[in-house]
Amino acid sequence: MLDLKWIRENVDRVREGVKAKGVSIDFEILLDLDAKRRSRIREVEELKAKRNLANDEISKLKQSGKPPTDLIDQIKTTSQNIKEIDADVGGLTDKIDQILYTIPNIPHDSVAIAKGTSGNKVVRTWGEVKSHNPYLKDHLEIMTALGWLSMDKGSKITGTAFPFYQGFGARLERALINFMVDFHTKRNGYTEVWPPALVNRASMTGTGQLPKLEEDMYRLEKDDLFLIPTAEVPITNLLRDEIVKEEDLPIRYVGYSPCFRREAGSYGKDTRGLSRVHQFDKVELVKFVKPENSLEELELLVGNAESILQALELPYRVLLLGSGDMSFASSKCYDLEVWAPATQKWFEVSSCSTFGDFQARRANIRFRRKETNKPEYVHTLNGSGVAFARAVLCLIENFQTPEGKVNFPKVLLPYLS
Repeated sequence: MLDLKWIRENVDRVREGVKAKGVSIDFEILLDLDAKRRSRIREVEELKAKRNLANDEISKLKQSGKPPTDLIDQIKTTSQNIKEIDADVGGLTDKIDQILYTIPNIPHDSVAIAKGTSGNKVVRTWGEVKSHNPYLKDHLEIMTALGWLSMDKGSKITGTAFPFYQGFGARLERALINFMVDFHTKRNGYTEVWPPALVNRASMTGTGQLPKLEEDMYRLEKDDLFLIPTAEVPITNLLRDEIVKEEDLPIRYVGYSPCFRREAGSYGKDTRGLSRVHQFDKVELVKFVKPENSLEELELLVGNAESILQALELPYRVLLLGSGDMSFASSKCYDLEVWAPATQKWFEVSSCSTFGDFQARRANIRFRRKETNKPEYVHTLNGSGVAFARAVLCLIENFQTPEGKVNFPKVLLPYLS
């Protein structure tokens, strides 16, 4: 979340930043609640100081053998007033927090301010973007014919948009998991973790999925647990409520997980085959860094995701997102999109973001700087390294042969044998 003091001192900037993300927040209500709470806190501090003086006076009277009856009555009254004001402060704090949790992170100064996708900018491309060829078939047609994928069986077992991989299709998913985790640990310097696929409400709140995006999540009501939409949630919360050493930063984790998204509000968008599903596999990259290194680490993170696509020989482009297309928690974000020649579309397979201290404040993740010996909030980053469903879609369409088979890139062959 954003720091309340910083909002108070920079309200015009915050108001514009929130507006740039298409969100409307009544800051007058927030600032009024803040002013009331600060006023009540001053009152209670004065009363506590008064009570402390009275306690000292009582001690003196007792030592001199004089009855402190009047002061004791005064302290009882003061203590009751303190209790009432503390309760009022607690209520005001709850109201303030309810608003703060709905305020999105504001865009970094380098991000274009624009509505929707109009501010997105292609910053580079890589590989050969193939034009449509008469023999090309889309991924669903090929994988169904080869017996690698059945959307019908997934629908029968669970529901629409739950893919069922079988035979070589299942092996392909497993191969991609091993290849990507190996690549990021051995070449890109990440530490492997294997997180839970269920998280609690505090974890979802810490990374910013709650309260805003609850309708997009699958929830187990009896236990109030959520199926993770991305491994970002459990991996980031690995350090929740902790203070790490400055010399340990940056901390880089890579983890595989299944991901679950209801995709509420996505109706009408392309949903053929693997283009938009409710369950998919993904390898996630998460970083904890010092604030002064945040933007540099973002560029390195994007490069790590790109290295996977280059190794897989997939043509892609990198987009710097404008404010209107960024996530709730992101401060600056790049999307990586891969070209699918049969479908003739770009598909997002990775989104790499820096969140500044937005998530760290929500999850209370800090480091102790040696120079000051004071705790500061880390900056968090994450990115897909990469998401499988659409990566599989693009692999199938880019490496298909005129005979309806698929010749996979060399780097995957050891994992497929």
